[in-house]
Amino acid sequence: MKHVNMASVDLNLLKTFLAIWELRSLTAAADRLHLSQPAVSHALRRLREIFDDPLFVRTSIEMVPTEAAARLHGPIDHALGVIHDALQQHSNFDPSAATRTFYLSMSDVAEQYVLPVLMEKLTCLAPHVRIEIRQMPIADLGAAMRGGEVDIGFGYLPGLSDECVSSMLMEDEFVCMLREEHPFGGNELTVADLNALQYIYAETDATGHNLAEAALRRAGVRRNVTLKLPHFTAAPHVVLRTDLALIIPRTVAQAMNRNRTFKLMPLPIEMPSIDVGVYTHKRFASDPGIAWISSLLCGLIERDTQLNPG
Repeated sequence: MKHVNMASVDLNLLKTFLAIWELRSLTAAADRLHLSQPAVSHALRRLREIFDDPLFVRTSIEMVPTEAAARLHGPIDHALGVIHDALQQHSNFDPSAATRTFYLSMSDVAEQYVLPVLMEKLTCLAPHVRIEIRQMPIADLGAAMRGGEVDIGFGYLPGLSDECVSSMLMEDEFVCMLREEHPFGGNELTVADLNALQYIYAETDATGHNLAEAALRRAGVRRNVTLKLPHFTAAPHVVLRTDLALIIPRTVAQAMNRNRTFKLMPLPIEMPSIDVGVYTHKRFASDPGIAWISSLLCGLIERDTQLNPG
């Protein structure tokens, strides 16, 4: 490896190196860094020129790091962490004046519950702060938080890296949502009732949602899906105007039921509990902005849960 001219190296190139290392894919690295694939390819070419090594070799499956890349990974990862800590130790966060963008990861189901209360509060406390939601599979979330592409993860996130620390907020559960005028007149659902209903099915990668689907199948529930959606957003509005049913976390359903326009029916089968938390990465423990918005989010959700317990 030739002598490296430090003037030719910038932090964005090193962040690109780490993203390719973790994801083994230029396309996935581009998605995480919110860059085009040609931009990531160009960054890799620059890295190869700087270090006089291929660094990553393409195979039929993935980008495989070379020995030189393996030697570089630890020091680069450590150096970026040290730089971030040094910057944060000399920074202050004034919510009223901050113009920062925070990156949160949550499912579209959680968005319905979290974003209204969060954005309402930010309007008063931090009017220039911006929020960007980045949805991704839980398998990719830990690395994205470690790399700084996601500041906070919210929801039921079992199996997230031990480097991510959580503040647990509540234990949620699934219910069946029907419109108030739905012809079902009973006070309790049976498995037979669940099989007789017609449903909206909203596809999502949320872990709790997938566990609920598995529990329903194990209990012998074979749902008649009348409407299948690629997202959750429209589902409650359809329930309100039809006799379709929706399986949904109770807290989200309660937030939408402030005007008592829905029936929220307990499910007659054993369902997984959902431990909902706010997650941050240990690497950014000294970041005052992340600490502030994490604390704000925890306080808002706890307050909302206490005010609307059922």
